[in-house]
Amino acid sequence: MKYVYRTQGTCSTNIELDVEEGVLKEVAYWGGCNGSLQGISRLVTGMKVEDVIEKLEGVRCGRRSTSCPDQLCKALHEMGY
Repeated sequence: MKYVYRTQGTCSTNIELDVEEGVLKEVAYWGGCNGSLQGISRLVTGMKVEDVIEKLEGVRCGRRSTSCPDQLCKALHEMGY
C-alpha cells in the first residue's frame, strides 16, 4: 500500500512509503538532510515493519522530541502497524 505521511517537527516535510505484506518496499523523504535520509531509506527497504519500529521508534534529533526515523514509525502506526 502506497502512503504519504506529512511529518511534524522535522526538517523533512513528507514521507512517501510503500508497504506490502508487512514489509517496507520503498521509502522516500521530501526535504531534510538528503544524504542521511537516503541512507535511512536504503537501510529500511526490505525490512519488516515491526523491525523498523523496534529499531527507530523514539529516536530524537537534537533537542527535538522526534526525528525523521521516528516520524517514519509514526507513519507506519498511522497505516495500522
